[in-house]
Amino acid sequence: MCCGTLTCEMSRHTTFKFCLDATVEQHKVLARHAGASRFAFNQCLRMVKTALDQRRTDPDIPVPWTGFDLINAFNAWKKTEDAGRVFTVGTEGTVEAMVTGLAWRAQVHQQVFEEAAVDLGTGLKAWSDYRAGNRKGRRVGFPRFKKKTGALASFRLRNKHAKNGPPAIRVGDNDRPRSITLPGIGAVGVHDDTRKLRRMLTKGRAKILFATVGQHAGRWWVSLNVEAADLHPAHHHQSRSPGDDGGWVGIDRGLSAFLVAATSDGEEVARITDAPKSLAAGIKRQQRLAKSLSRKQKGSRNRRDAAATLGRHHHHVANVRRHSLHQVSNSLVKTHDRLVIENLNVSGMLANRRLARAISDAGWAEFARHLKYKQAWRSGELVAADRWYPSSRLCPACGAIRGDLTLADRVFTCGCGHSADRDANAATNLARWGQTHHQTSPEPRTPKHGGRATNARRRDGADRHPSCAGETSPVEAGTDVHTAPRGLNRRSPENGGVSNPNRGCSTRFKACRQSGG
Repeated sequence: MCCGTLTCEMSRHTTFKFCLDATVEQHKVLARHAGASRFAFNQCLRMVKTALDQRRTDPDIPVPWTGFDLINAFNAWKKTEDAGRVFTVGTEGTVEAMVTGLAWRAQVHQQVFEEAAVDLGTGLKAWSDYRAGNRKGRRVGFPRFKKKTGALASFRLRNKHAKNGPPAIRVGDNDRPRSITLPGIGAVGVHDDTRKLRRMLTKGRAKILFATVGQHAGRWWVSLNVEAADLHPAHHHQSRSPGDDGGWVGIDRGLSAFLVAATSDGEEVARITDAPKSLAAGIKRQQRLAKSLSRKQKGSRNRRDAAATLGRHHHHVANVRRHSLHQVSNSLVKTHDRLVIENLNVSGMLANRRLARAISDAGWAEFARHLKYKQAWRSGELVAADRWYPSSRLCPACGAIRGDLTLADRVFTCGCGHSADRDANAATNLARWGQTHHQTSPEPRTPKHGGRATNARRRDGADRHPSCAGETSPVEAGTDVHTAPRGLNRRSPENGGVSNPNRGCSTRFKACRQSGG
């Protein structure tokens, strides 16, 4: 059994994801917990909306807005008659109330209700911050109710550490190496090998913070958010002197060649032309499955089976792409300590209907995210060149900029006589940009620089962990917002109104820099 005793300083966060090999009874228990999480989220949202409606007539009515307030409100509601009652009728016709409140609340773990309330509090805080102008990015809407058929079945459990006992979440308990023990559920088998995680827990180099269980493509998966010790010093890049400006490698991302890496002197060190285009390879099957789904009668079992088949196909396509991105990013960060990438406006490029599918299939943004946290783990440097830096149109020999270069031109030629491959020329210019601008470029936010890095998707629980195992942190619950905003009225988004129709739409009208230009 791996209890995860802490003996090392934890400096990074990562996620281990396993496919569960649950029994028939455990499938029902997992589905019951996921349904309880959805129920708690919807009930907390219903209480918030009810309080907001009552606040129009009485401004003194409090509105539960933070995670802790929602937890307290739900815990008080679930024991009242409003949550339900169970009656028993005797042989003499007497009626007696046996249970007051949620009769099934003891069948699921209490943390499921709490984490659902915390998620709603996070969503409410994000919406209020966006309305106040304190949150940048795309528009954030008011939280909506989760549907049983449309929402992702998932729930989260914290790992509480007892003073004189094992932690609540354990890996390889009771001589079952391929098993994970979850609070309220018990030991659940897994298909994958847990040796790496068990070894880290046994040596005290990792601590499980919480587990997120979700259903994807017809299977149940568990994502363990782990606070781990730093990598071994042998896996770190050697530190460079402050005056050393060498060793920079520019990375140019494209479509014909997924990646071209070159040094500042024009030496090409990597070129990836055979990247698996998973979406393009499976588009025929996807179209066939989608057509089959559209022909099924709504509400029928055949339609449900067809939707599950299409979902498994999408899951396979995403896994192939993710595996390829991990392989390429690992090979780069292990061999080069200084990397330069472009700050591409990927969301703006997707407006090009001719290239949107190919750009989405390439996964440029996810690849950049991999490079950021992996370089930080190995003490490397990663800088992003300015979005408007003309890397493809700039001549590294004379410094001239070609204004007539199009996407069809695959070879860069200059009037000075310099000629080079278009992608290699862009990578060379990026490496030179890193030599002159690396001291002014902000470093990516990682655990070492005050931020967080993880290798899991956000919906799997990435970048959401408490400061202490088994404890909901104030940041996670959003306790810095204690009351609901005062400016709520019938024109607010939760009532169908529009907050600011022009906010968050500027990138749609900005010029988008293409991958080659």
